[in-house]
Amino acid sequence: MNSDSTPRAVFERLSAGISAGRWHELSALYAEDAVVEQPFAPHRIDGRDAVHAHFAAAAGGPLRLTTRDVVVHETADPEVIIAEFTYDGTVTTTGATFTAANIQVLRVRDGLIVASRDYHDHAALAAALGSG
Repeated sequence: MNSDSTPRAVFERLSAGISAGRWHELSALYAEDAVVEQPFAPHRIDGRDAVHAHFAAAAGGPLRLTTRDVVVHETADPEVIIAEFTYDGTVTTTGATFTAANIQVLRVRDGLIVASRDYHDHAALAAALGSG
């Protein structure tokens, strides 16, 4: 496996893209038939086009996120990593700041995310947006 296509490298590009607000580029990291599950939401996104729509909505939203304290755990399966990290967030419309804990379980094949289970602190996100 080429070092640019490892699960860790793909996660690093995803994380850097989110932190830089490059939302419209992120769906290119996902396979055409990728499945993203957000069990705490609960929400499921099927396919790259739906992932693109999800990130496009985020681009139009008031959240600015920066990733920090990233710990990536390798697993016995070379396609799978578990990433723990924190988002430092700002609501651009109000200036409110918040932190949110996250865990992502990513399966990467041929350099693309084919499956992701995203455990984000949706309660912290909702509270920051005034809907929690």
